[in-house]
Amino acid sequence: MIAVLLPTYCEAENIENLIREIQELNLEISITVIDDSSPDNTLDVVKRLQKEFGNIYLISRNGKFGLGTAIKTGFQFFLSLDEPPDYIVTMDSDCSHNPRDIVRLVDNAREGNDVVIGSRYVKGGEVRNWPLKRQVISRCANGVAALVIGRRIKDCTSGFRCYSKNYVGEVLSWLHSTTYEIQIETLRQARLRRFRMKEIPITFVNRRKGKSKLSNVEISAFLTYTVKSWFSKLLSPRAREQITNFLGI
Repeated sequence: MIAVLLPTYCEAENIENLIREIQELNLEISITVIDDSSPDNTLDVVKRLQKEFGNIYLISRNGKFGLGTAIKTGFQFFLSLDEPPDYIVTMDSDCSHNPRDIVRLVDNAREGNDVVIGSRYVKGGEVRNWPLKRQVISRCANGVAALVIGRRIKDCTSGFRCYSKNYVGEVLSWLHSTTYEIQIETLRQARLRRFRMKEIPITFVNRRKGKSKLSNVEISAFLTYTVKSWFSKLLSPRAREQITNFLGI
């Protein structure tokens, strides 16, 4: 069984098309939508689709709690099932990821890789409709994140991934991120516990409908996590404590 996790916030314009494209895949698959109290009609769209398809779960949370907590909630839900899925795919709900690439992610996971990353920056990967400034910022952020993780991963911030059940079961209790820094933390935990990771090329298409949900608070959390993790690699425990206290992070 394969599970697809879709965190949502105000994705009424995109979620139906995405779910229908996933349903067209020739896979034994279930879909779980975790919605953070979207003020648009995202919930109504998903509830309507639940009546049409029998493989859609919906978890509605009473507030906007962030991507990291959504992913952890999804992991916890999948592991609580009587028959947990063998593979869990996470992806954006804004149609920036091609659902057909789910097949490739899962195929590579079945070859023994515990974390398979859909990468924009390996050979064959591509980003479409992003301004140059955003591409430069993304490349720089991924370069720093790779240093923190300690592996030559070119796209550490990609949210399009496939995780094995074994990985999720072992790592879940060690995940503490609340927002976008979850993408780095999951890879760092994989490296620390010697799980196999692999990147495969994907084409990322900037959203056509709706607005980006990346806020200043989430950018700050990402930077804070990166700085703290970098200090933990370079400095003694006493030095880390003194510097983080001074910086207030």
